Amino acid sequence: MWLAPEEVLVANALWVTERANPFFVLQRRRGHGQGGGLTGLLVGTLDVVLDSSARVAPYRILHQTQDSQIYWTVASGSSRKEITKHWEWLENNLLQTLSIFDSEEDITTFVKGKIHGIIAEENKNLQPQGDEDPGKFKEAELKMRKQFGMPEGEKLVNYYSCSYWKGRVPRQGWLYLTVNHLCFYSFLLGKEVSLVVQWVDVTRLEKNATLLFPESIRVDTRDQELFFSMFLNIGETFKLMEQLANLAMRQLLDSAGFLEDRALPRPTRSLRNISALKRDLDARAKNESYRATFRLPGDERLDGHTSCTLWTPFNKLHIPGQMFISTNYICFASKEEDACHLIIPLREVTIVEKADSCSVLPSPLSISTKSKMTFLFANLKDRDFLVQRISDFLQKTPSKQPGGSGSGRNSSIGDPAPEAVPAPQEALGQPTSPTSHPQGAPTASQGLLKLFQGNTPMEDLGAKGAKEKMKEELWHIHFFEYGRGVCMYRTGRTRALVLKGIPESLRGELWLLFSGAWNEMVTHPGYYAELVEKSMGKYSLATEEIERDLHRSMPEHPAFQNELGIAALRRVLTAYAFRNPTIGYCQAMNIVTSVLLLYGSEEEAFWLLVALCERMLPDYYNNRVVGALVDQGIFEELTRDFLPQLSEKMQDLGVIASISLSWFLTLFLSVMPFESAVVIVDCFFYEGIKVVLQLALAILDANMEQLLSCSDEGEAMTVLGRYLDNVVNKQSVSPPIPHLHALLTSGDDPPAEVDIFDLLKVSYEKFSSLRAYDIEQMRFKQRLKVIQSLEDTAKRSVVRAIPGDIGFSIEELEDLYMVFKAKHLTSQYWGSGRPGAVRRDPSLPYLEQYRINASQFQELFTRLAPWACGTHTPVLAGRMFRLLDRNKDSLITFKEFVTGMSGMYHGDLTDKLKVLYKLHLPPALSSEEAESALEATHYFTEDSSSEEALRQEEREGAGNENTQEKRGEEKGNSPPECRHYLQMWAKEKDVQKETIKDLPKMNQEQFIELCKTLYNMFSEDPKEQDLYHAIATVASLLLRIGEVGKRFLGQLGRKLRDTVPGEDEPPAPGPHQDPAQEIQSPAMGDPQARAGGDTQLGNVPQESQVVGEGGSGEGQGSPSQRLSDDETKDDMSMSSYSVVSTGSLQCEDLADDTVLVGREARSGGTVDTDWSISFEQILASILTESVLVNFFEERVDIGLKIKDQRKVERQFSTSSDYEQSGVSG
Repeated sequence: MWLAPEEVLVANALWVTERANPFFVLQRRRGHGQGGGLTGLLVGTLDVVLDSSARVAPYRILHQTQDSQIYWTVASGSSRKEITKHWEWLENNLLQTLSIFDSEEDITTFVKGKIHGIIAEENKNLQPQGDEDPGKFKEAELKMRKQFGMPEGEKLVNYYSCSYWKGRVPRQGWLYLTVNHLCFYSFLLGKEVSLVVQWVDVTRLEKNATLLFPESIRVDTRDQELFFSMFLNIGETFKLMEQLANLAMRQLLDSAGFLEDRALPRPTRSLRNISALKRDLDARAKNESYRATFRLPGDERLDGHTSCTLWTPFNKLHIPGQMFISTNYICFASKEEDACHLIIPLREVTIVEKADSCSVLPSPLSISTKSKMTFLFANLKDRDFLVQRISDFLQKTPSKQPGGSGSGRNSSIGDPAPEAVPAPQEALGQPTSPTSHPQGAPTASQGLLKLFQGNTPMEDLGAKGAKEKMKEELWHIHFFEYGRGVCMYRTGRTRALVLKGIPESLRGELWLLFSGAWNEMVTHPGYYAELVEKSMGKYSLATEEIERDLHRSMPEHPAFQNELGIAALRRVLTAYAFRNPTIGYCQAMNIVTSVLLLYGSEEEAFWLLVALCERMLPDYYNNRVVGALVDQGIFEELTRDFLPQLSEKMQDLGVIASISLSWFLTLFLSVMPFESAVVIVDCFFYEGIKVVLQLALAILDANMEQLLSCSDEGEAMTVLGRYLDNVVNKQSVSPPIPHLHALLTSGDDPPAEVDIFDLLKVSYEKFSSLRAYDIEQMRFKQRLKVIQSLEDTAKRSVVRAIPGDIGFSIEELEDLYMVFKAKHLTSQYWGSGRPGAVRRDPSLPYLEQYRINASQFQELFTRLAPWACGTHTPVLAGRMFRLLDRNKDSLITFKEFVTGMSGMYHGDLTDKLKVLYKLHLPPALSSEEAESALEATHYFTEDSSSEEALRQEEREGAGNENTQEKRGEEKGNSPPECRHYLQMWAKEKDVQKETIKDLPKMNQEQFIELCKTLYNMFSEDPKEQDLYHAIATVASLLLRIGEVGKRFLGQLGRKLRDTVPGEDEPPAPGPHQDPAQEIQSPAMGDPQARAGGDTQLGNVPQESQVVGEGGSGEGQGSPSQRLSDDETKDDMSMSSYSVVSTGSLQCEDLADDTVLVGREARSGGTVDTDWSISFEQILASILTESVLVNFFEERVDIGLKIKDQRKVERQFSTSSDYEQSGVSG
């Protein structure tokens, strides 16, 4: 490429001059290309360690003048071809002009101006990009692509200098982190190390420090452990690696979510010397942290943050912290964790003004809200800019506040006065949606608990009522001091009140506030009602499961013993399944939702469920409960850290896996009495998953002695079950609800009761060292393990579902599955325009999840097939794909792929020949490859062979219908895995094994295609000549057999005509056309295949045109076709084997007479439509040649080909374009 001219003082240091003229010098880097010796090794090492641009551009052109000692770089090139093109342009366009100038300064000025002009012209043609990467980074991206053979679609995020530990020896080099790969390259004194790891293959990623590897990053895959150290900034590197690995796990977990994730957020201000992708990933990390900290909606984007202080009127202090500004919110977080958190929605803001500065209060900013609250920020560094940004966002905020449900709760939360009293639950809004149940049950517009419990006066409840009344008073005092609603100051005092229990009358309101559900509800008015209306009458697998579980949701509670509660639960769950079909419905959602409905209206319960499933418990309620498994792994890790004595015992008993899922998925609601579990839900909405983990540890700690003495899992489960059944809430004012689990675990000697508030207090005292940041770090680590474990399970399930007669071993099938899956995933991030790129559906059975299209299959076929056919391989791959794609959806599954591979690798000679034979009949042989292929099974005379062909077609048609029906069932309502596989195996059992008699006959055109394939197949074999002679002999014999059969049929036809009197016209010996096939237009196919097929028409030998008196090769329905020499002269492959048609030449004369006969055949070749050959005849003829038998019976190790496939994809070559040889196929 052309370079902006730069001075070079020492032109010949480390460079070798190859060409020169009076004005320019072409140089090559020492050590590049042939030879180089010790100097080349040293130069190569220096280039790698110093990250020299000569690694990617080892050729350059310098401008020089005779009397000057200064040189100017004007161009560089990665190959000799590229640099030669620039050199020739300079010689042709500049040399004559430069010779006219008298002054050397004028020459240099002219050259520099010309080069700048060329660069400007090139840049003008490029598409403008918003974020232009720095030049140094672009150079690194070019090096990465060249070094590791990556395509343009693979984007570099960042690169770092580090050491890779190979054994106990560190190799200094460069670590390249791309969107989909981790790459490392090192070259030290001739020793080259090149590593490529896909992020989707990473099973472990951690930063550790050991004696052997000081402060290193460890990267594990299924088959290797890699250690990298000596980073300049190991923290930044590890954080970026975490983000990229997380993206990859999202890809494996949910391809739809992954494709959405690729739309990375753009930062508002670009930084120099950092790639655009790196900035985007940093912005993503900050956005996720911001949303998680303040429980904001998923589409909220952080604009910026700044340090400041906040005046807190409740303790009259200026609290230092950070102010965060986003599109819809202003938030504040104190440096001290519990000091103060604040969320101010811009929809609530009325005034933003700059107050007067003073020494005590520098740069103050006052923000007033509709609820008559004023917030005073100070010590702002850039106050004017900040006010301008807030004003911009306020202008975009709707002036009229969207109404939530138009309810009293709306007025108490969205627009409260500090002294406001809580709105009564009776005023909880109007019906939000029509009923979706035929009986027309009324919509629950308020908490079901209020409806079914009634208004019992607190005085009638005695001490419990007094305690409840005192809690309410404490909260009212808190609201008076700290504010009420979204803009409340959230402090350690707030947490203390939550731990003491939220009163029944305020529970729904505070759940909405602390979870962030209120913000989404008021900004989406009417959304829930629309969802209910849209989902009415819609049937899906989710609705079926919901109906099944409705009456299992807290059946002991009176609210769900009648149609009102059941109908409300049905509407909320169905609406959410309609909103988020990726999750749909998962067991345990019904239990949690039923509790939400007790304390809020349907709309409020719906938005609480959204907050729970999509933010607070991520990935918990998908079809593989990944989030719950991740937190189960965290629980095991915390047990090892906090309760090491118990951890080993629990692992031996296998208890943790059994208990943690039910505890986490239902937030203890299914294992504790309702009155106690709801207190945990209070804490959960305020603290998040941290409180659930703390409580679980406290429960194990309280039962440690009994658990250590347990002998099996059942005994341990009984101990824990009995303990949880006796966790009571003595302060509850609700009537006690019988706990079904308690009936199963009650015994003669029940354990002592445990107060839930005491248990919570103990959990905070012993395990409060847990931090949200630490939990997120552990979640990342466990997510890698869990998702890779699930992928391994899927792999084993797929391998088990493959029939045993396939022939591959378990290890080979697993390796093939990994290659197949990698090809599918590659299409997702490099080929999003391909048909199969975005079609993965995680809800489908494992066998159907990964599918590849024709081009991806061709790449795998080229690398893995045992039959190397050179340039003919893509044609053969296309035929194999059409043969395997039974349902014609242009995609094949892993089972179909393995079936095709097995046919080529396993079985005896007959099985392999049968596969090869089928590849040259429809549907494998397309109409573009052979124009009469559509008539292949119809043009024979009415004998047994045609009947066999028709029977075969009927069988194939029925098979296609069955396959399509099966696909239709799977793509609609996906059945459970077991049911699907049982149906599939039953169908396979019914299908009888195909025999060689079922195969239709092959016409002459198809036979010629078969000969061409065999010719290409043998061209790279060591016994090439022997195989050519053998196939020539076999083909000559088969052509003569076909001639005999044709003449016999011709004579038979004449005798039939002679014996039928009164018939004016003899029946035409042409094909019996199928009307459907006559009107079928040929699809656009592979141009190479088209050329191959057409060529054969012109190369049919003359002898095959000789027909008996009763028939003609140009009969009705099959006109002869001739091709000119221009159309066939480029295809010399046919001329090498067209000799087989004569039957008169000896095999020894093949090499001498091949071309002659080929030319003779072209002059008048036609397709003989009466000629046919059967599979039995081909098999019998090949068995006469031992060299052919040995070729097809030779065993090929697919394991070696799989290893080669993985290497070839990432192969690096240092040779220039002139020295490279392209890989065929």
